[in-house]
Amino acid sequence: MPKNSGKVLSKKTVFKGPLFSVAIEQIADPEGNKGRRDIVHHGGSVVILPVDKNGRVLLVRQFRHAAGQYLWELPAGGLDGKEDPLAGAKRELIEETGYTSEKWRKALFFYVSPGFLDESMHIYLARDLKRGKAQPEEDEFITKRLFPLKQALNMVKTGKILDAKTIVGILWLRENLR
Repeated sequence: MPKNSGKVLSKKTVFKGPLFSVAIEQIADPEGNKGRRDIVHHGGSVVILPVDKNGRVLLVRQFRHAAGQYLWELPAGGLDGKEDPLAGAKRELIEETGYTSEKWRKALFFYVSPGFLDESMHIYLARDLKRGKAQPEEDEFITKRLFPLKQALNMVKTGKILDAKTIVGILWLRENLR
């Protein structure tokens, strides 16, 4: 926790899985108010905003059990331990899509849902993509497709893209890809 951000008075981990853990924490906030917080602890994620030489955005489609449907998303994945976020972004882009890029730029950093989850996301813009062979994990079944930015924006507006990190990334791209 950053300095002057409050204090964890006690912490009990009630679940520990491969991707996240859940803890019950008794806290004191910066003003000294005490309370209980149930927190999901996650190591952080990277999101890639892949754009080809024609300005098309590469999206992946996969079934998301928690949402109960297939979703179009930007490629993304969790960071491995203390992995550098840019290294993680490069790894995830190859794994999920097979594409690589030599032109990377940090776009955004944000917290996913800070009321109960400490997961942060780093979004990187990857330009001038080079095609290669995808290396998905054993349980990943991914379709990929390039979309003109105008079409991706329309998919956001019409509810065809429902994933928050993808919506944020595409809207950022609209403002910054000039």
